[in-house]
Amino acid sequence: MNLPVLKIGHRGVKGHVAENTLASIKKALQLGVDGIEIDVHRCASGELVVFHDFTLDRMTDGTGEISKFTYRELKKLKTKGNYEIPTLAQVLTLVENKCLLNVELKGHGTAKEAARILTFYVEKKGWDYSNLLVSSFEKDLLEAVFSINKNIPLGVLTDSSIERAVTFAKKVNAVAIHPDYTMLTAEIVEELKQNYKVFAFTVNNLKPLARIKSYGVDGIISDYPDRI
Repeated sequence: MNLPVLKIGHRGVKGHVAENTLASIKKALQLGVDGIEIDVHRCASGELVVFHDFTLDRMTDGTGEISKFTYRELKKLKTKGNYEIPTLAQVLTLVENKCLLNVELKGHGTAKEAARILTFYVEKKGWDYSNLLVSSFEKDLLEAVFSINKNIPLGVLTDSSIERAVTFAKKVNAVAIHPDYTMLTAEIVEELKQNYKVFAFTVNNLKPLARIKSYGVDGIISDYPDRI
């Protein structure tokens, strides 16, 4: 019998509140999610900020590459919905080890600082490694985290080749594979689950949700986790 699938809110709960904002993450917690997925970039002053795109244009009243702005400059901007761009530390403080936090490394130079912050929150702030997961499409970022702290659980993202993702996952002792849900079949999930947790992204509509759940995946990342 399959265990219940974990409901993981995508960028907080992107379908309900502006993505990657503290308000979106609060809403996810209110909805009783099992996990929250966020994205991080490193800004010019070194902080890790929670933001998806490499540029500010789509989601804020600013323009340009997020990595070229200091945190002080970013704090002056407003996202859609009139929110501030948060830091990874602010999100960790808000979530407070209440559920799984999946930190996707997006920007260059995010691995070292992410590993430092996550280690600090485990050692000093009551977080458990079992409630953390660092994922990325970028192999060098996952390799860097693995070299710094092998206790941080890793997930390999893929939208192109599950076979290549598994080959790389072995190198960094990853615990999870995160495939684009359109790549999955029941047979693929069954095979992957022999060695890894399977977290499918990004599943929003009811028919695909029912199908992916029936495959027995461990978790589904969705803009609408309340639909899972």
